[in-house]
Amino acid sequence: MLFSSAIFIVWFLPLFIIAYLLAPYRFKNAVALAGSFLFYVWGAPIFYLILLVSASIDYFLSKRMASQTSQWPLVVGIGMNVATLFVFKYFNFFIDNARTIVTGLGMNFPIIAEIALPLGISFFTFQKISYLIDVRRNECLPAKNIFDYYLFVFLFPQLIAGPIVRYKELESQIKDRRDQDNAAFKLGGFQRFALGLAKKVLIADTLATVADQAFSNTELGVFSSILGLMAYAFQIYYDFSGYTDMAIGLGMLMGFRFPENFNWPYLAHGFRDFWRRWHITLSTWMRDYLYHPLGGNRGTHAQVIRNLWIVFLLSGLWHGASWNFVIWGVWHGLFITIDRYTRFFSRMPQVPAALLTFALVCFGWIWFRAPDLFSAMDYYERIFSFETNASIEVSSRQWFILIIATVFAFLPAGTHQWVRSFHGDNQKAVLLKTTVAVAFLVLCLGQIAISESQPFIYFRF
Repeated sequence: MLFSSAIFIVWFLPLFIIAYLLAPYRFKNAVALAGSFLFYVWGAPIFYLILLVSASIDYFLSKRMASQTSQWPLVVGIGMNVATLFVFKYFNFFIDNARTIVTGLGMNFPIIAEIALPLGISFFTFQKISYLIDVRRNECLPAKNIFDYYLFVFLFPQLIAGPIVRYKELESQIKDRRDQDNAAFKLGGFQRFALGLAKKVLIADTLATVADQAFSNTELGVFSSILGLMAYAFQIYYDFSGYTDMAIGLGMLMGFRFPENFNWPYLAHGFRDFWRRWHITLSTWMRDYLYHPLGGNRGTHAQVIRNLWIVFLLSGLWHGASWNFVIWGVWHGLFITIDRYTRFFSRMPQVPAALLTFALVCFGWIWFRAPDLFSAMDYYERIFSFETNASIEVSSRQWFILIIATVFAFLPAGTHQWVRSFHGDNQKAVLLKTTVAVAFLVLCLGQIAISESQPFIYFRF
């Protein structure tokens, strides 16, 4: 069930919100949990038991951690979550590579059925691991009861594609969020949801058709290839940040405050700055639970570089089980290393540094979007051949949306207060923001009625 689908907006969300609002305060968590169970079962009826069982094991292991100093509950918990992620996300990848090697040597390889990928497994696995580690570090207490932990894991706004929320960020809100569970906060949630919906339906889905044309046509010339790449760069930004806006808005409707996940990433001047702005909850998770335990910035230059490359190789694999994502991780690891040890970007004026960073990030998106290695290399060849072959068809509406997407992606948050207010907690001009939000909702519903819903890009991760 997509947040941008008619069944969610017209049926599920209104019925859920009505039930939540009518429920006495002591039953609101139960309503939120029941709605979240229904949401996940609707989208992945086969896999909800896997998540339910693994979450139950997490809970009981965390209770053991609180009562003893032994490390075995943490080791078992992390091992179970990593093993589950490996089996469901990476088993097919390793089998395919083994098949390629074995058949290349002229031997037969047994037929092995592929394993389906559960929705949101990369996101909820990281959340569950962070809970176990934080309990072990005494940064939070174990959940008071198993239903509180289920609510943390299954809470539907952030279950499928983040932001990656940590239990210690929601612990007090699960217990009591009456200070935030008010009309003004909920109105802000509606505005945020509408903004995210507009990003997804009006911008990302429109640009998706341009990007799809470019990446499926092997005869394109340099100009159309660059145009298709630009369309994809803005598609993935508005698609993913739009989902995050919707998730944060839905959380606010229930009184929850989730962490921000984007901060105008295409304004970054350097790759280190980019990762402070793009998918913030992933980069901070990698920093706190992988980079720092590996040694972080401590040690020799070689050790620090090793730590950086481990993080970005695993970050690439986290995004997808293919060599394309590994190379995408290498691409970012390379420029992070250059950025860190040469100060190349920080020595440049800010505008040229931002433009160069954006261009290099876009070239990296080729690995992210192309279906395989050969398609990615072919796309690079089309760009750098400088030939003017076939072109893609771009309508006037798509050109208009591309211009709008470019302007808003490079518009600093402080340039106009009304733009910034959608990304923060500014409660001024409530009437104007609400009117704009209602207009966005109506426009999006009209677009949804006449077009097929596009899945969120990060749903496959």
